[in-house]
Amino acid sequence: MSEASNLQEPESNVRALNINEVEEDEGNREIFLSVFVQQGQIGLSYYDSCDYTLHFMPDTMDNSDLQLLDRVIQELSPNVLITSAKQEQSLLEFIEKLELNPEYKPEIVMFPNANFGLEISRQRLLSAHIPSLPPTITESEKIPYLSSCIPLDSVLMMRSIGGLLKCLERRRVSLDMEDMGVPIMQFLAYTLKDVVYIDKDTYSALQIFKSELHPSVFKLQLGEKEGLSLYGVLNCCRSKFGSLLLRQWFHRPTRDLNILKKRQEVIRFFTSPRNFADLNTLQSSLRNIKNISTLLHKMSLANPKVVVWQSLYKTVYNALCIRDTIRSMPQSIQLFSEISQNFTDDLFYIATYISKVVDFEGSVAENRFTVRPNVDPVIDEKKRRMMGLPDFLTDVARAELEKLDPRFSTCSIIYIPLIGFLLSVPRLPTMLDKQSFEIEGLDFMFLSKDQLHYRSARTKELDSMLGDLHCDTLELDCLIALAQASLDHGYCCPTLTSNHRLALIESRHPLLELCTPVFVSNTYISSETEGKVKVITGPNSSGKSIYLKQVGLIVFMALIGSDVPAKEAEIGLVDGIFSRMHSRESVSVGLSTFMLDLNQMTGSLNHSTGDSLVLVDEFGKGTNTVDGLALLTASLNNWMRRGPQCPHLLMSTCFHSLIQLGLISDSPLLDLLTLETAIEGEELVFLYQVKNGICQSSCAANIATLAGISDDLVKRGVEVSELYRTGRAIRKMNSPSLDEQYSRCVEVVEKFLSIDLDDPELDPDSYLKDEVLPTLEEVL
Repeated sequence: MSEASNLQEPESNVRALNINEVEEDEGNREIFLSVFVQQGQIGLSYYDSCDYTLHFMPDTMDNSDLQLLDRVIQELSPNVLITSAKQEQSLLEFIEKLELNPEYKPEIVMFPNANFGLEISRQRLLSAHIPSLPPTITESEKIPYLSSCIPLDSVLMMRSIGGLLKCLERRRVSLDMEDMGVPIMQFLAYTLKDVVYIDKDTYSALQIFKSELHPSVFKLQLGEKEGLSLYGVLNCCRSKFGSLLLRQWFHRPTRDLNILKKRQEVIRFFTSPRNFADLNTLQSSLRNIKNISTLLHKMSLANPKVVVWQSLYKTVYNALCIRDTIRSMPQSIQLFSEISQNFTDDLFYIATYISKVVDFEGSVAENRFTVRPNVDPVIDEKKRRMMGLPDFLTDVARAELEKLDPRFSTCSIIYIPLIGFLLSVPRLPTMLDKQSFEIEGLDFMFLSKDQLHYRSARTKELDSMLGDLHCDTLELDCLIALAQASLDHGYCCPTLTSNHRLALIESRHPLLELCTPVFVSNTYISSETEGKVKVITGPNSSGKSIYLKQVGLIVFMALIGSDVPAKEAEIGLVDGIFSRMHSRESVSVGLSTFMLDLNQMTGSLNHSTGDSLVLVDEFGKGTNTVDGLALLTASLNNWMRRGPQCPHLLMSTCFHSLIQLGLISDSPLLDLLTLETAIEGEELVFLYQVKNGICQSSCAANIATLAGISDDLVKRGVEVSELYRTGRAIRKMNSPSLDEQYSRCVEVVEKFLSIDLDDPELDPDSYLKDEVLPTLEEVL
């Protein structure tokens, strides 16, 4: 989902891009994709030369195989791929693999790492030609505008933009505008197809992730740990790599019903009481599953340590336990069927071979790799240290050699991370060019040190067997974790639909319910006929923000395939969750708190569609009351005027005059809600129950008393509020009381009446100045 900001028409002195020109440029369209990868995070941006649009994807998580980047390239098919010459190994290996693809070969451009510096990237962006802005605008004036279009605090994305603009400047994509710099007609947020858009502010506001320092001083060097967050609650994975996959699911919630229903059917199976025994068995086995790719890579480097063999043996053995358990379950469930098919009897052969050959007890005792005695006289004589899986691969290589051209006297099976298993044969003298490398039945991959590497049917089987083992077990681990969380917290399975209705019956906040003995559930229903716009008023601390976050979290949980905390739930798949809730202040951005609030609101207004969920909490309170109320009213009316394209909007506010003064347009989409409270004596009691209606008072005095502010201050506050509301003068706190003022006036009048005006020593001016005027000032 990517919606553009509504930019103004270009200035008259700049050649405008018209429809005919766009059609002419379609044939010459070029897409420049810039990528920057660092510590498991990826930031990217791309430029479309057809419409001069810069697209950006904020920093997000990717795995070691860069599957996210692979999907991006499949969707965009960029002509040019730009990155830094100093990059992580995962990206370099990805590029090498990309260059081996005979069907698609983009131009690879690598710039020195200095061209991807954060500050130089910001300067290039500020220097870019943006026709919607006046030509006289300064760089300092550009910053607020740019911050409303793209997240300037997304570091890797900003660095990718720096490299992208550097490439465009060299190429002069738009020759007719080269004197003005790179032209950018608009900025668009980019998300993959069927991936729900959620920005960093929303992740923070909804507390989906929350890092905090480890409480143990002995583990401080290990970095941060997960605090109270949705991810922390749902992450019941038994393996480290299962936890990483679940985190990727959280970073990429999906609208794909097939994927979501596939996950739901597994969770539904394991939340059934009759399947608890199988659930416990699988959890025990998953605890011992290690990363297959990492183990095989370590084994291919040099003489592997005993612990690597132990890990491989445990992984294969427990994979067999998982397979046997899964085969007793309904094969109509897609994931179970895939595991049953992919976990072949070759795993049993590998486990048995390792168990027979490797002397684990002797290896631990001698602190070196040892072989069981009497396994084979040849092994005993030659002290071979590489056995087990390598011997299994040797058998495979021997079988492959029988199928090859007789000219090949030797071959081997090797494993390369990211690429997989390959058949390696020596280069023959007659093999001079790529055409001569072709061998019937084999797919040529690459040439390295006079060794030709191919894919055969058998190596593809090995990739499938060991690769799918890893992927399937991780997915199973994630889904069992979600099922365990559902059982622990009493969640329900939501009904996922493609319509525009959200219905959460007796829903609960998944985090707050863990922190309080009693939690009041509430219902939320949003549709075109039941009101898509909910405006909530209520006293401070009555639960408005919690209600907003509750709805956002439940919708998010449904989009990763999880059960949700509600009695019933129907979720019409949304394409994005937008929020204006928390102000994430940052000195590096150089923007005021209110400007950050406006940026969040701008993103919600410009990018939300009829399928989006928008959460707005107390917008407008960071500035003058009248100005804040005016901005809030204008935003709300803008959404309601969209009709069917109005998003699911949930807005809380303490601006009661928004309703009392009739500032909101009448619309069938609008519902007014409030939260119930009760007064017991002079004490305010919160009931936290959402109902239809309007709140008449913020009850700020009662809240102040509950917060421990002294009665005198609260009383004074109520007094000032009443005077201000009725338009009367507000007297100073150190002025005398009304009785004192009356006595003073009586004294002045009596003294005035007793004055002898004919007395020559009387000074009327001095008397008025010293006696009468001070008294009048006190009274007035």
